[in-house]
Amino acid sequence: MTTAPLAGRLDGLLFFPVTAFAPDGSVDLDVLRAHVRAGVDAGAAAVFACCGTGEFHALTPEEFRDCVAAAVEAAEGRVPVVAGAGYGTALAIRYARLAEEAGADGLLAMPPYLVVADQAGLLRHYTELAAATSLDVIVYQRDNAVLTPATAVALARTDGVIGIKDGLGDLGLMQRIVSAVRAEGLDLLYFNGLPTAELTGAAYRGIGVSLYSSAVFCFAPDIALTYHRALAAGDDTTVNLLVDVFYRPLVELRDRGRGYAVSLVKAAVRRGGLEVGEVRPPLSEPAPEHIEELVLLVERARALLKEAGA
Repeated sequence: MTTAPLAGRLDGLLFFPVTAFAPDGSVDLDVLRAHVRAGVDAGAAAVFACCGTGEFHALTPEEFRDCVAAAVEAAEGRVPVVAGAGYGTALAIRYARLAEEAGADGLLAMPPYLVVADQAGLLRHYTELAAATSLDVIVYQRDNAVLTPATAVALARTDGVIGIKDGLGDLGLMQRIVSAVRAEGLDLLYFNGLPTAELTGAAYRGIGVSLYSSAVFCFAPDIALTYHRALAAGDDTTVNLLVDVFYRPLVELRDRGRGYAVSLVKAAVRRGGLEVGEVRPPLSEPAPEHIEELVLLVERARALLKEAGA
């Protein structure tokens, strides 16, 4: 864990590593460390360990603790490490405390398991989670955890809650949340948390949401960083080039298989030379021809960027 406030350190491209599994299905901590270390060396601004891309749902509490500790060790304090925490309130608190013991700098609060709660229940859940440890909390809005602007304001007033990550994709709702929090003189960090967030990066930036998670960074950090720099600089030519030749086709490929937001990413990391293993059930491996399509997409994007001098 580092001592600087987390909110001030989340400025740049956010890395969501996959969790490495050995051939026998166990967690491979050495490969995970190598994956995290390579991402930090490549320019990641933060490591979000054991979250969606990291198959949080498939890890036992003991594996979770060991993986977070491995990520913290590999990051070496150079960037903050944020860990996932989810399920019902009691289990989310258990994961949060394990993350704190492992040295994490913060938590990404995944949606509560299965139930569709009302706003009072969601607020109580996140308030109790935030109070359970000294770690700062980012609330992940998606699926069955959808916030109203009033609830977002209440969260902004909650000690320990520093941000909202949006995986819903309702830009109108996010604009209302940003406006409501701002009108109360409060501050939150906002993150674009959609799968392949780069596709909607310009749209989110238009409502003041510039932070985002990049699954592409796991297997093509050069492409992810080129896009990130272009978006921040207002280089529409490079942004549009990458959207047209890489990110849009990637999203269309991703949507051809259930769970591809994780399994296709993990397969691409393997094809890049790091043996991170396969996904755990209930996810399954992508079709071989889809992996080959992704490899070709990466090669084409790199060639066009080189040709363009980007």
